[in-house]
Amino acid sequence: MDELTFLNDRLVVITGDITEQKVDAIVNAANSTLLGGGGVDGAIHRRGGPTVLQECREIRRHQYPDGLPPGRAVVTGGGKLPAKHVIHTVGPIWRDGKHGEMETLAEAYRSSLNLAAETGLGSIAFPAISTGVYGFPKELAAQVAYRTIGEHLKRRSLPRQVYLIFFDEGDRRVFLNSIKQFL
Repeated sequence: MDELTFLNDRLVVITGDITEQKVDAIVNAANSTLLGGGGVDGAIHRRGGPTVLQECREIRRHQYPDGLPPGRAVVTGGGKLPAKHVIHTVGPIWRDGKHGEMETLAEAYRSSLNLAAETGLGSIAFPAISTGVYGFPKELAAQVAYRTIGEHLKRRSLPRQVYLIFFDEGDRRVFLNSIKQFL
């Protein structure tokens, strides 16, 4: 599928498999255990191999023994992935929109982008955080992602390129329709 660019060509929106992206880092929509799971999380752990899991265990042992809190981000190597690094972040579970879900989702994007910048990474690819089993409404998630990424790119030179990778064309269309108000 054709790629579309936004925000001075620094944001690229495509349909594809995040585990196949040749970027400095892919973002894992992780659960707080950091030990793998379903969806994107499981796919990244399977493709990345045991190295990614071992690094996640070390993070749990030394930094977050009770699990990574929603909105925070940590980085590991990419293992067998084409990406050099994996930035793991935990998005919010949607309840009703009245429990800080929007801010927590924005913080997950912000933390990931800041960590990429601090690590000196030039390119990063995001999945649609929290829109799968966590139930965040896709239209709202699209707006939060676009706004948060845009704010970051106005202030920081890194990462130079941000990719939003949608697993299917339907989700990509939802994103594109949801951000029209910002264009």
